[in-house]
Amino acid sequence: MKVVDPSFEILQAPPMEAAYTVIDTAGRVCYRSEPKHGQEARFIKKIVCAGHESVIEHISVTAKIVCDRGVSHELVRHRLASYSQESTRYANYAKARFGRQITVVRPPFWKKTDPKYTAWHWAMGACENQYLELLDRGAKPEEARGVLPNSLATTVVVSANIREWRHIFRLRLSSRAHPQIRQVMLMGLEQMEQLYPALFDDIRGTL
Repeated sequence: MKVVDPSFEILQAPPMEAAYTVIDTAGRVCYRSEPKHGQEARFIKKIVCAGHESVIEHISVTAKIVCDRGVSHELVRHRLASYSQESTRYANYAKARFGRQITVVRPPFWKKTDPKYTAWHWAMGACENQYLELLDRGAKPEEARGVLPNSLATTVVVSANIREWRHIFRLRLSSRAHPQIRQVMLMGLEQMEQLYPALFDDIRGTL
């Protein structure tokens, strides 16, 4: 059994200057104002602060997220996005390319020395053993997957426009959100802040 940490990787995003130019153009069309070179970031911050977020829908970002199945179930509930997710129907973890083992995501709320972590780790091993036994007895992956745990690692490719990413971060970084989705989305926000500061540097203040 392999235990991994979650990750968030941006796969595709327009460069900051190009993204700002598109949003600036869209915003100025609405207000019938003339573009001011070098003032795009300032203008974007003003319209975002005013809640005029429709203009930021013109820019989309694609990310690859590794998380557990529980987190992915929450993530895919955001409807204004496109998803491609690893399938437990067709992925046979008994195959050599998977190392004949399952991969699970380490929970962030328990240290390795915590008895609760030990109990979790044992349970994951038991799920793996039963899954492999079912396959060895001739079960199909789509049949054996019923014993796979919620902690099973999954990869999800997500494409969404900037407005939806802001919405996702606001909801999933709330203090009321589940710790594991908060962990993943904090990674995402940190990367988005570096990529497009004018579009994301206000999010933390709203949490």
